[in-house]
Amino acid sequence: MCNKHCNLFFFILLLIFHLLSSQSLSLEFPCKPPRHTNYPFCNTSLTISARARSLISLLTLSDKLHSLTTNASSIPRLGIPPYQWGNHALHAATTFPQVILTAASFNRTLWYLIGSAIGVEARAMYNVGQAGLTFWSPNVNVFRDPRWGRGQETPGEDPMLVSAYASEFVRGLQGASHDQGLFTSACCKHFTAYDLNKWANFTKYNFNALVTQQDLEDTYLPPFRSCIQQGGASCLMCSFNQVNGVPACANEDLLGLARSKWGFQGYITSDCDAVATVYEYHKYAKSPEDAVADVLRAGVDLNCGTYMLRHTQSAIKQGKVEEEELDRALFNLFSVQLRLGMFDGDPRKGQFGKLGPWNVCTTEHTTLALEAARQGIVLLKNENKILPLDRGFITSLAVIGPMATETKLGGDYSGVACSSRSIYEELQEFTKGLLSISYASGCHDIACQSVEGFNEAIQTAKEAEYVIIVAGIDTTQEGEDHDRASLVLPGEQMALISAIADASKRPVILVLTGGGPLDVLSADRNPLIASIVWVGYPGEAGGKALTEIIFGLVNPAGRLPMTWYPESFTNVPMSDMNMRADPSRGYPGRTYRFYTGTRVYGFGHGLSYSAFSYKFSSSSPSKISLYTSVKADKLLLEDVDHVLVDDDMQDCSTLRFEMQVSVMNLGDLDGSHVVMLFSRWPNNNVLEGSPTTQLVGFSSVHTVSYESIETSILVDPCQHLSIADEKGKRVLPLGNYTFTVGDTHHTLSLQIY
Repeated sequence: MCNKHCNLFFFILLLIFHLLSSQSLSLEFPCKPPRHTNYPFCNTSLTISARARSLISLLTLSDKLHSLTTNASSIPRLGIPPYQWGNHALHAATTFPQVILTAASFNRTLWYLIGSAIGVEARAMYNVGQAGLTFWSPNVNVFRDPRWGRGQETPGEDPMLVSAYASEFVRGLQGASHDQGLFTSACCKHFTAYDLNKWANFTKYNFNALVTQQDLEDTYLPPFRSCIQQGGASCLMCSFNQVNGVPACANEDLLGLARSKWGFQGYITSDCDAVATVYEYHKYAKSPEDAVADVLRAGVDLNCGTYMLRHTQSAIKQGKVEEEELDRALFNLFSVQLRLGMFDGDPRKGQFGKLGPWNVCTTEHTTLALEAARQGIVLLKNENKILPLDRGFITSLAVIGPMATETKLGGDYSGVACSSRSIYEELQEFTKGLLSISYASGCHDIACQSVEGFNEAIQTAKEAEYVIIVAGIDTTQEGEDHDRASLVLPGEQMALISAIADASKRPVILVLTGGGPLDVLSADRNPLIASIVWVGYPGEAGGKALTEIIFGLVNPAGRLPMTWYPESFTNVPMSDMNMRADPSRGYPGRTYRFYTGTRVYGFGHGLSYSAFSYKFSSSSPSKISLYTSVKADKLLLEDVDHVLVDDDMQDCSTLRFEMQVSVMNLGDLDGSHVVMLFSRWPNNNVLEGSPTTQLVGFSSVHTVSYESIETSILVDPCQHLSIADEKGKRVLPLGNYTFTVGDTHHTLSLQIY
């Protein structure tokens, strides 16, 4: 339910859209009648390629230079208006949960629907001249280090999970359900090994990520491959950093991999000012002109910034850049715009022309935002089943903590929400007339540098029957250009939590905000803190979703998409890109696949109000033969224990199979449940540094109390069961695999017969 302030905002938004959509002169677009419709690039009967080449042939050198920058200039004689390439789409006007919490749902359908909803609102805004159609989302970097401020924008630490999210979100945003063209354009970023803003003497502008070929292949590259091949992304953004001594935007091998091997069809943009860093920070190029030449040669098409605008003409005069290289870049750029229908005339008369203000902040979209928060919120601890609370048997409730009254819960890159209600406001609304509810901040703000408000908070807690503490971090503590130095709660927050827990009549409920992992081990071990709930950045409906979970209207189902490390992990250099542990130098490794240290909470951790049992169906295969998929000469070798996926597998699709799992809800509440399928290899020593276990599939199902439901998880052995060797080659081990769901195991034999 929206308060009066958001109702006013929404009314103003609708009024602005109405005025814009009713004034034909307010919307600028190419191929506008009557003067600019006869150019061949406006002829929709021609191919995209022919139209793009025709347009390029009409451009002067100055036109070309001004078209290779984020803020592309207008070309009045051709009727082409200016265009802003850089738009962002982690959210729309409807503020969904931040990506890290959305990923915690492990629900592919949900990710697709969110991408689709964002695309609809983007098209609606484009139709009235309020947005472009090229969006620099999603962020598919693996959440490698818990201190990274932008980890909140990612789907987590597991490459299989991130890959699945990337493909679903991109398909939704770009309009996979539409018959032709692009609905909007999505961009896979930041390619690659980018997850450091500022640590020690390193910044994102000068950092050289030293990455093994093994780690590149099995951790850093898969999400981008999936984003392109399965998602069909039409944009790729290269990152600021170097990868093994070569700036990512000047790395011909990396960018060439995307186009030549993965079949990427779209445009490549630099991150903002990443062309400038090639010369100014990395000193990789000897001059600005060399930097421009390097990135164009590597395959960059668009410069976010003005560096190419300022130095390309000079590079051409010096013979370092050929005008044909500009034409190649422009072909990729204009081809995407043409696929979007941006040169098809008035967008309001096209196939998506009916979209307008009425498609923004719709009931369908706000309901989806609520459902995403419900499915993503993670119950971390629930001793003695203190949750859910029964509002019919509670007389009073105290809410403590500065984050309880925060209304901006979208995280990075979130704008003005359709509605904005705090956790405290939603609790008030839900309990109105049923019990008394009080509030005290305890701390003046999230930094909590003073204990000045402790006494009031303690007294408020003493007078209540139950206490909810809302603590954690926000975008003042983490974000773009803001990595964390510590994993503990800011300032005196933990002291406040302990003081409230000691003073309360009953064990308290702790709610944690923020996108990055937190060391709350002391809270987990404290018997006076009965329940811990992670809400991340839950978006505009987060307060309502949390309230529904606390009072049992919704059964929590979220699972952590990343490991929560102890504070001691901050001794690990953030600049060390190695995923695998190295005991010889005291390096513990990273993510659940390789980390050997202690954990606060593990990847996939998440409780429910119900208990669940699992059973593998008898229809799940127990034996897979590679005979028809392996080259004949391989069969002549003795003691074969693996095959090379790239070189020896002729048709991986023939090996795919489904694991059938029966799930029984043993609790009194219906609700969503995430089934996570892990595998262990036949012999963990088949390759040095092999992961101990690997997520190979997952499924989100709706369960009914005391009933069972079957779900199937598709397994592609070449993709999900293979391992990268030290040279970056994918190897598929032979032998008996152990598949695990919870405590239930199933063995599958993979052999050459």
